[in-house]
Amino acid sequence: MDYSVTKIKRTYLALVLGNTLAASFIWGINTIFLLDAGLSNFEAFAANAFFTAGMVLFEVPTGIVADSRGRRVSFMLGSITLVVTTLLYLLLWQVAAPFYLWAIVSLLLGLGFTFFSGALEAWVVDALAYAGYKEGLESIFSKSQIVAGAAMLTGSVLGGIIAQISNLGMPYAVRAVVLLATLIVAYKFMKDIGFSPEKGKNIYQDTKKLLKASIDSGFKNPPVRYLMLAAPFSAGVGIYVFYAMQPYLLELYGDSTAYSIAGLVAAIVAGAQIAGGIAAPKIRKLFKHRTSALIFGVMATIVILILSGIVNNFWLVLVLVTLWGLIFAAITPIRQAFLNDLIPSKQRATVLSFDSLMGSSGGVVTQPALGKAADAYGYGTSYIFAAGIQLLAVPFLIKAKRLKNPKDTVNVS
Repeated sequence: MDYSVTKIKRTYLALVLGNTLAASFIWGINTIFLLDAGLSNFEAFAANAFFTAGMVLFEVPTGIVADSRGRRVSFMLGSITLVVTTLLYLLLWQVAAPFYLWAIVSLLLGLGFTFFSGALEAWVVDALAYAGYKEGLESIFSKSQIVAGAAMLTGSVLGGIIAQISNLGMPYAVRAVVLLATLIVAYKFMKDIGFSPEKGKNIYQDTKKLLKASIDSGFKNPPVRYLMLAAPFSAGVGIYVFYAMQPYLLELYGDSTAYSIAGLVAAIVAGAQIAGGIAAPKIRKLFKHRTSALIFGVMATIVILILSGIVNNFWLVLVLVTLWGLIFAAITPIRQAFLNDLIPSKQRATVLSFDSLMGSSGGVVTQPALGKAADAYGYGTSYIFAAGIQLLAVPFLIKAKRLKNPKDTVNVS
């Protein structure tokens, strides 16, 4: 079997491409899709909150699956779960289902994504280490960001066009087909390399042991802890900002049925993501510490959110959204590299899942709260509130910086 760095990279990037492409078919129209199904703004973002609640509930258990049963097994379970729940979403839209059914399926949709969250990232880090990869992790995560941006650019534009020429449900059907193709790629090429799942006879004891080790390596590890504590405020707000910009920009555009515009907006963010991925290593070199780059990025996006809430012009807000996407994409690989450098291999997937859980937990609270603010005061005001929430992440990043961990100053190739 070829375990070369090149093949590992290609497999990883192919899976990122497939996953992001599948997801992005609906990113440009998801909120509009939920509103078209008869949900209010509050109910639409509450449905999204149930999705993130599913991620909170299942993140650590599925991370343990990845560490105890294998990263490929976890990834494939995620693909299967997402195919089923995506088709259920389509069914709920067709029958104009009541909100409680949307809540249940959204919860299960979150389950599907939790199988992915720690598994794929943990797989590539350990596989590359096994193959003798010498570059900084920023390099591979930046390439991942570029590929994901290209997939999002393609999928979001096509999703908006497909919805425009057919109906809002068709992008969900296309998404299910792409997920099936990604499942086949994972089955054939994603082998657990540089990592041996710790399978025992007693699942309960194995889980308890792995969870304890993960807590010791994760939340009890000061720099990891502070990164995780910042996540609910930054990642949680990011989820709302992305999905709220669909109806917000359509409102500013003046045509609530211009679904292709919604897809184009998501595509512009995707373009910014590609540029951010390219810029990440260069931006990292501007700062002595990784935490300095993260603090700068969070503060810059706070300013952008405030301006987006104040400016009442479609084109100006579109420019601001592009800048938001660019900065968000540029600091993400830096955070990923820092976090992975702080985590031991055996607990990597579980700790990464716990980190994802922290971000999702913020989304559970912020999405319905900010959705309610949008109903009461408008989308612009809700963006200003979002900036205030994100500001709460900064003190934790400052604490992480003050620890002066050696991994905070790792050079970028």
